[in-house]
Amino acid sequence: MQALSRIMLTFLSEFSLIDRYSSQRRQPHHSAILGIGDDCALLAARPGHELAVSTDMLLEGCHFFADVPPVTLGHKALAVNLSDLAAMGAEPRAFTLALALPDTGTSRQDWLDAFSHGLFSLADRYSCELVGGDTTAGPLNICITVFGDVPCGQALRRDGAQPGDDIWVSGALGDARLALGALRNEWPLTIDQLPALRHALQMPEPRIALGIALRGIAHAALDLSDGLAGDLSHILRRSNVTAHVDVDALPRSAALREQPLSIQYRCAIEGGDDYELCFTAPSSQRDTLLALIPRIGISLTRIGTIDTLSDLDKGNTSVTNLYKAHWYDSSGSPIDTTWRSFDHFYEK
Repeated sequence: MQALSRIMLTFLSEFSLIDRYSSQRRQPHHSAILGIGDDCALLAARPGHELAVSTDMLLEGCHFFADVPPVTLGHKALAVNLSDLAAMGAEPRAFTLALALPDTGTSRQDWLDAFSHGLFSLADRYSCELVGGDTTAGPLNICITVFGDVPCGQALRRDGAQPGDDIWVSGALGDARLALGALRNEWPLTIDQLPALRHALQMPEPRIALGIALRGIAHAALDLSDGLAGDLSHILRRSNVTAHVDVDALPRSAALREQPLSIQYRCAIEGGDDYELCFTAPSSQRDTLLALIPRIGISLTRIGTIDTLSDLDKGNTSVTNLYKAHWYDSSGSPIDTTWRSFDHFYEK
């Protein structure tokens, strides 16, 4: 408690903090039998459903800049977790929040007010109830665990891709990385381009409706958090297959297409923070998937195919290289390069 008291306003203890920003947010839809206020939350399992659980951590200086608006940080902290549920075809139900807060003086209450607004605005949209968590003192660190459910046997997994499947992605790729590069002064952007790109970086939209719609259609899926090159390789490895990807087919915004091709590739293929869904589905489902677009309100783009591992693939002694995709341009010519995604333990 002594550590906790250092981060609160003089009139705001740990428990009044919980009451102010958590207990008052109990949802009317009652996802939890028992929510905030006890040692554990109790969630009822819906008959015929499996529980989906995921945890993500956002650390200041690693995942976001110190001056990011707290309202957008609250949104993103939950959005990146909901994106994991979307990738599994799960419907959100509840979440917990663990928050480490530094002492920044009298501005802390304003920060928490804005953070809570961003967090709960998104939570309310998906009827996702806050059911518990923790607070402590330290560098700003946000850890959220989400709970969702999916009908038994219908979860979208990474290990189901089959040879002959099409590879699809939702939305556009690379805008978040393009914004990050501009904020880091890696490349310039015009004043009129930056707001929309910054929005893509700070306010990603979890593709919940798409994930649910893909049940029974997609063979494998995941969300693109660390970049297409690395994330797609997770599907390839778990499914023991390879992929052929047309880089010219990758969906990119007009702002990204104005950049040199090397930056386009770096953002759309290696860049992270897109939180779009990448999934595989049999070619017989193409019309079904295209018919989803008006209903879900986002684009779906076919970017490649799944294939069996060739003898050349199997000759690779490195597991890392074995499950990397093969990249081609629209003419079918191979692109001889090595792309990889963001890695917290590797400095790019």
